[in-house]
Amino acid sequence: MSEMYFCPLYSGSSGNVLFVQWGGTRLLIDAGKSGSCIEEALRSIGVDIRSVNGVLITHEHSDHISGAGVAARKYGLPLYATSGTWQAMSGKLGRIPEELRHEIQANKPFWLGDIGVDPFPIPHDAADPVGYRLYGGKLSVSSATDLGHFSRQVYDRIRGSDLVLLESNHDPDMLRANPRYNAALKQRILGDRGHLSNESCSQALISLIAAGTGSVILGHLSGENNTPELAESVSTRAMEREGIRPGRDVNIQVALRDRIGAVYTLREKET
Repeated sequence: MSEMYFCPLYSGSSGNVLFVQWGGTRLLIDAGKSGSCIEEALRSIGVDIRSVNGVLITHEHSDHISGAGVAARKYGLPLYATSGTWQAMSGKLGRIPEELRHEIQANKPFWLGDIGVDPFPIPHDAADPVGYRLYGGKLSVSSATDLGHFSRQVYDRIRGSDLVLLESNHDPDMLRANPRYNAALKQRILGDRGHLSNESCSQALISLIAAGTGSVILGHLSGENNTPELAESVSTRAMEREGIRPGRDVNIQVALRDRIGAVYTLREKET
């Protein structure tokens, strides 16, 4: 039986690194922690960083690329990003060997070893940001974070995924009351190209579960404007109002900011 593995090594406003494996191919989505942190996190789940086949970059913000330059230079990992993201990353990563620079395009799927990669546009205040749906056999996993809103386009691209990591970034009331955030930053986060709130995430999950998703992970939580308990309770209550039974009809977990997440094993259904 073929298995697909997914692990949110880090997911939050302080750094993002996701691991996916199918067959003989191992990929990271983003490298938003130091190279040593990524190496140690992978080692903790039994993976040698040098066995990773590439890093898929979503966009140029530091919590998604801070370790990408080291990943390429020290470990020889190829980096994949859109043209706009490469331009926006210029000067942030240091020198990247030409053979490790790969330009991709949103809406143009490609293969990386055994894994099919489908980059799709996301509504975020970055140069050319994308989310990813990764295919292995009949299985697929999707990561959609840094969303100002859950657009129909994003829904169409990730619906039917076996597992979805979806942003549940903030509680709007906590954000508005935060004295450390100025008005402009609050408006940016709350805007259509900012970050997805707990409530918006919960409504998106309802539609995804109805389309067949069986496992959901709440990710990219804010360290100041959210808590894991609050994010999970908002989504759980929304599911229960729709007659969805968390733990029975759908598996729901929270990717914690300060510890390595669980390794999810997805198996193809026998026909």
